[in-house]
Amino acid sequence: MQGKVALISGGARGQGASHARLLAEHGAAVVLGDILDDEGEETAARLVKDGFDAAYVHLDVTRSADWQAAVTSVETRFGGLDVVVNNAGVASIASVEDETDEGWSRVVAINQTGVFLGMKHTAPALRRRGRGSVVNTSSTLGITATPMSFAYHATKAAILHMTRSAALTLAPTIRVNCIVPGLVQTEFIAGLDDAALERRVRTYPLGRVAQPEEISAAVLFLASDESSYITGSPIYLDGGVLSGFAGFGPEAEQ
Repeated sequence: MQGKVALISGGARGQGASHARLLAEHGAAVVLGDILDDEGEETAARLVKDGFDAAYVHLDVTRSADWQAAVTSVETRFGGLDVVVNNAGVASIASVEDETDEGWSRVVAINQTGVFLGMKHTAPALRRRGRGSVVNTSSTLGITATPMSFAYHATKAAILHMTRSAALTLAPTIRVNCIVPGLVQTEFIAGLDDAALERRVRTYPLGRVAQPEEISAAVLFLASDESSYITGSPIYLDGGVLSGFAGFGPEAEQ
């Protein structure tokens, strides 16, 4: 990643902050985009204190103007953009009947429209560098279904096809791939009570949730030239849960 510049949405904390640190450790300059300004500034400051090249920009992924401003900021400060990690996301724990209009709109705006705008507005900057890599974030819940999280399921499934379509459009200059993680030990799963988390973990053949660094390793691979012949592809980081194990059937409730 030496000499590369990466923009990471949702970079203030959790998985995004983990991506930023690993990319920085391998030589990239990293720009963290988020709406959590205080946390984002603190995360970037810690990276700088540790000797890495890092910065923070305010980025509401649902707004084209924010994406355009972020790209301008990155190019002005670092001279170009090579990698985009569309990491920002939210969840809503509601079924198709219980989901509200507002809840649906919020999840779609951040998870799906945010990825669309991220790819749309960074593509010109990536082309200006001659080549680039986009890493989107789907989920195992974009493939399997549960009675709840209807909006989250819909958006994460959409990202898989958005990735494939964009990969065809933006090739050969820009590669577009996505990661498909299961449960990761971040703030994102903090709302699960211990019993619910234990039931979910029992469905994972590896018997545990992932650590953020394990997911970041796949992002590093897709961002780097080591994956130069991969585009339009998902990488499954699911602890084996998509391999036909207990899934979300009766065994998961025992």
